[in-house]
Amino acid sequence: MKQLPLTRGKNFTNALLYLKVLSFFTITFSLVFTSCKKSLEESADQPVLVSNANGLTGMIGINVVLKTPVTDDILKDLSSYGTVIDVVPDIKSLTMRIASSNLTVIQKLTYVSQANPDATRDGSPVDAVAVADFSNGLSMWNLDAINVADLGAGRTIDKDGSGVYIGVLDSGLPDSWRQYFPQERIATQYAKSFGGGGGNGNVSEQPNKWEHDQDTHGGHVTSTLIGFQFGTAYFNGVAPKATIIPVKVLNQNGRGWSSVIARGIVYIAELKDGVLRNSPVVINMSLGGPNLDAMEKAAIDYAISKGVIIVAAAGNGGEQGMHYPAAYQPVISAASAGWTGQWTSPAWWFATNVPDPANASDLFISDFSGREKPGQDLDVAAPGDWVVGPYQTNSGPLSYFFLAGTSQASPHVAGIVALMAQQKPSLTAAEAETTLESAAIPMGAGSRTVIQLDGTTSTISWGSNASGHGFITATAALAALH
Repeated sequence: MKQLPLTRGKNFTNALLYLKVLSFFTITFSLVFTSCKKSLEESADQPVLVSNANGLTGMIGINVVLKTPVTDDILKDLSSYGTVIDVVPDIKSLTMRIASSNLTVIQKLTYVSQANPDATRDGSPVDAVAVADFSNGLSMWNLDAINVADLGAGRTIDKDGSGVYIGVLDSGLPDSWRQYFPQERIATQYAKSFGGGGGNGNVSEQPNKWEHDQDTHGGHVTSTLIGFQFGTAYFNGVAPKATIIPVKVLNQNGRGWSSVIARGIVYIAELKDGVLRNSPVVINMSLGGPNLDAMEKAAIDYAISKGVIIVAAAGNGGEQGMHYPAAYQPVISAASAGWTGQWTSPAWWFATNVPDPANASDLFISDFSGREKPGQDLDVAAPGDWVVGPYQTNSGPLSYFFLAGTSQASPHVAGIVALMAQQKPSLTAAEAETTLESAAIPMGAGSRTVIQLDGTTSTISWGSNASGHGFITATAALAALH
């Protein structure tokens, strides 16, 4: 992650920005700015676009979904086209390493439903702002916006996620996670790490690597779900008593492959079908890529059939469209929204009240949030524009960042789903999605004047394809649940 001048809004140097921030905030903490926004050309998703599969050369890793259960005869036949590396019988799927010229042949085999190059998945935020110090306060603007907590009143809702498990399929947690989160909230007995995939095709378990993450994307996502600690201060989460199952499916750079993610999804589904059969289980995936991978789709369908509810980030591609798996209809997708009151004061994020009841005129859809294209399904919007939480890299010191991205919106929605599942443990994925859509505050197309970090203002506009059914709040979702 390179340190760059903040590029959203007026361009300025780090040195000048630092002086302006000191003057603007009139307090003695410093900010370091990091831009993580990637152009289309820079995206690691591009080399494995399914639509360009015939243009791939050399040896590639592919994911294959069969029409029938995996048999020895099928495996023997497939081995004549390449090396079968990993088999996932529950979803009639397998991974292979083949010469690219054999992909079309395999796709045409009578027992093959779908086959495609292993798709990349990216979990990086769009922008980030490091925070060197926090003041007192238990709730933040994003929790206020979704009516979970309120300025000066703390938590204002009687549901807290008790009894609900949330599988966070992400980059894992950092070595220091116990300094951010209560140990009781992390299900270490179920935590897993899966690695590999891509060109090698092999997906393997990596013991204990889930708690040695160097990227910390998963830690920030977890902080939105259950809150976090800074020194002696405690900050609320959407579902602070939910239990987190960390499943590392992204590498130490915050990227991964669909074959690995599919393994993580199936793992959570097996828990739901086994030891967690009597508990509601939600998956949050703050990750995605431009294509729906066949094996990942099969894993999602399998997990939902077992009673798991899946929430994913809409992606940070803006007008380029949504990312998958969020755009796949059975998945609950989250667009990113911001608050027009951001950056209005030094402590706006925890000391400024978001007006109640929630009003669409106080909110905007982030310019980076993935827009719904034909064949894609965008459900609701939630806070994703400048959300504070723990974020450190390369086993560095404890640190906290404002992050912007649909990766931040997704855990807000997953947390609300956890509250819904606490209220109704029999909640299904389809019921959760329908309820969220019916309870959302419509936003439609619009424009808002928004204050930027440097004190200037900009106009942020969006079309009717950017917000799904609208902005979701916890109170509305719970009230709409029957």
